[in-house]
Amino acid sequence: MLKQVRAVKLNESIIFGDNTRPFVLIAGPCVLESLERALMIAERVKEIAAKLGIPYVFKASYDKANRSSIHSFRGPGIEEGLGYLAKIKKELDLPILSDIHSADQAAVAAEVLDIIQIPAFLSRQTDLIAAAAETGKIVNVKKGQFLAPWDIDKVVEKIESCGNQRILLTERGVSFGYNNLVVDMRSLPRMRETGYPVVFDATHSVQLPGGAGDVSGGDRKYVPYLARAAAGVGIDALFMEVHDNPDEALSDGPNMVILDKLEGILKQVLAIDRIVKEG
Repeated sequence: MLKQVRAVKLNESIIFGDNTRPFVLIAGPCVLESLERALMIAERVKEIAAKLGIPYVFKASYDKANRSSIHSFRGPGIEEGLGYLAKIKKELDLPILSDIHSADQAAVAAEVLDIIQIPAFLSRQTDLIAAAAETGKIVNVKKGQFLAPWDIDKVVEKIESCGNQRILLTERGVSFGYNNLVVDMRSLPRMRETGYPVVFDATHSVQLPGGAGDVSGGDRKYVPYLARAAAGVGIDALFMEVHDNPDEALSDGPNMVILDKLEGILKQVLAIDRIVKEG
């Protein structure tokens, strides 16, 4: 049986850390390439999640501020991008997660977002974390590739100091030499020792940061293996970036899951999740 942690409630259907329910799926394209494509992906994922009985939160970035090259596509920007996300939220009745990169974005983004994400590279930025926490929204912190699992304790303390206990913690791999990441599955139970729900990011965990020269590489074929392993350890949510045609995606294509393969992966992870939570 998975150890109980603090329940973080988004709405009546989505409660992170509730062991009587399946894991929450956080999924969508890496970056908002167009409103039409984002709507299509969100609708398809929503249909799959509903079919399997998995709670679903849509994820996409309005600005990828940490691209490898100055020439890389970053997205539509905060104003237009939040407009896209607001339309997806309204038209498909979906909660929305996206990341912020500076403290002054927090209040503006909170007008649309249900979950504010702190990017891994910025997971020690105190002012950014405090600004996100002060919105009162759920804050999802991606543990930096340079942090040990126990280092997340101090990040949690920063958020709690702002009076916010609506916290999610995401594992997305740790740097292992140059241009490579590995996942130490021990980090999942260790981060849950904070008392907060833990998310596993199965797609960024197979990323090869900067591994393709002016862009990051990745190897999506390993996503199902890591997702199943994480479910076996015990998770509260599964984060995956998905795309209908990752090979033409404008960001993180090599590690994104092909949309047509998503249902099969989720079925396997769901079966393991049930065993762990009922055990």
